[in-house]
Amino acid sequence: MSFAEMFLGEFEHEMQGTRRILERVPDSLMNWKAHESLNSIGWVASHLVDTMSWTEVIMKEEAFDIAPPDGPPHETPMIESASDLVSLFDTHFASAKKLIAAGADESFGEPWTLQQGGQPLFTLPRGAVVKSFLLNHVIHHRAFLVAYLRMNDVECPGLYE
Repeated sequence: MSFAEMFLGEFEHEMQGTRRILERVPDSLMNWKAHESLNSIGWVASHLVDTMSWTEVIMKEEAFDIAPPDGPPHETPMIESASDLVSLFDTHFASAKKLIAAGADESFGEPWTLQQGGQPLFTLPRGAVVKSFLLNHVIHHRAFLVAYLRMNDVECPGLYE
């Protein structure tokens, strides 16, 4: 069994849960924050969507610089409406599944580096980056989104029922 075959079942299951949570985000709460020092519901939801778009650079490049010395730093693009969140998530998720499914096992063992200002933050095998960034990272931020929605009395479905 290939890495992609082992990974995609769990990935699809978790992203279906993420989509169900994104569907619950109301436009009226996009700017809500649990505290001034924290990100808004809209930012967290936008970050979940943006993270899916990273699949292309993870699968096709050897590195990504989040603050390149010769350009602007990466910023999460803000998505203004709840319906756009779900639509764009669906687009990025469909692309992510195709890119991962097309990946050869050898490519998942190749090193991939996250950089900041031209300096490496870490280098891991591409498969570990796929698992940590595209799965664990999304689950982490999805938990914040669920908590924020529940703090606003938005009913959220169970994720592991």
